[in-house]
Amino acid sequence: MEVQKPAAKKRKITDKNLPNALVQSPEFAEESAMYRDLFQMETKLDWTMTRKRVEVHDALQRSIPVTRTLRVFLSHTVSGQAWQREDVEVQPNPETGENIPAWQLRVDGRMLELSNQRQKERNPPRKFSTVIKHMVVELDRDTTLYPDGNIVEWVRGANQAQLDGFTIRRKGDALTKIRIVMHLEQQPEQYRVHPDLGNVLGMKEDSRTGVIHALWNYIKLQNLQDKQDRRIVRADARLRPIFNADTVYFQHLPDIVNRFLLPPEPIILHYTVNPTLPPPEKPAAWDVEVKVDDSNLKGRMQHVVMNMAADSAKELTKLDEEIALHVQSLTNAHMKRTFLRAFAEDPCEFIQTWLVSQSRDLESVLGSGPSEGATVRQEDLKRSEFFRLPWVEEAVAIQEGIRLAAKAGM
Repeated sequence: MEVQKPAAKKRKITDKNLPNALVQSPEFAEESAMYRDLFQMETKLDWTMTRKRVEVHDALQRSIPVTRTLRVFLSHTVSGQAWQREDVEVQPNPETGENIPAWQLRVDGRMLELSNQRQKERNPPRKFSTVIKHMVVELDRDTTLYPDGNIVEWVRGANQAQLDGFTIRRKGDALTKIRIVMHLEQQPEQYRVHPDLGNVLGMKEDSRTGVIHALWNYIKLQNLQDKQDRRIVRADARLRPIFNADTVYFQHLPDIVNRFLLPPEPIILHYTVNPTLPPPEKPAAWDVEVKVDDSNLKGRMQHVVMNMAADSAKELTKLDEEIALHVQSLTNAHMKRTFLRAFAEDPCEFIQTWLVSQSRDLESVLGSGPSEGATVRQEDLKRSEFFRLPWVEEAVAIQEGIRLAAKAGM
């Protein structure tokens, strides 16, 4: 049974350069120059697009901060209060908790959508708990009357479920003042700048990278780099207390900045629960600015890099193949034109030259001609690998057999 060999792939023509004979021809000098200009422009454009694509890939690996508005809602409900019983005497049930005065605090939050964002570009809204790292709720109540805890703390864990809000339930009918302390999750992480450095740079809060950039811009603006060794930064009167030295090396700036970065101020909200009155119909709301990773921009960039790049690559490959085919066709046509023009100008000389060329080619193909090897060319005899070919051993055996037969008189 014969095994079918896989069909050989057709080799694609990729050369888009015009032949030198055509480029140097005075008849096509203008057209050749135009094609070369277009080819150089395409090469430059391809390089620029590749560089931009690499930059986009690099940007996708880093955080792209954007300031968004987080709206926090505080509301409460009450149950079992005296004003809800309508003057009906009902005995509370301590076992089930029924008819026992109580109230319930609800803390919700959501990220506001951008006003100029299209519907198809909107990502699913983030859960409130993904924006909060740590939250503490402090209740101003008499611990002797309400021993069930006046401080509620929540810390986000690695595998916790994402929540839209938090609910705190307590018993009682007395007015309660509530203080809510929230530590936000920001990207990149924000720090409070110590006043000693903040007064020099003119900033109160920023990311570590932002503070380092601001310090470096101040150094360049004040021309504090050493003239001889650019790695050295010379402190002026305002930076000398920061550096605690007259000069520092550039690579030590991040360590110096870290000493002046403090935890950011938490968000503090105040709320009052008065169970003796009906709760407000609408919740109280606060808007807080928070820096998050711009997922919308990253989504658009990812679409440009992945989807549009793939479609464009197919179309560009198809166009490149068509151009290469046209160049090959043009090369063949130019060779035919040169052949026929030479024949038309001097048929006798052309035929003579052509016969000599064909004879030389035939000698190369058949391995014959004016050489000492009879059927082997002189150039092949000079190469050692020629004598390692598979047929050499067989030829030697046949030649030796003929010699021995002649010697025996056979």
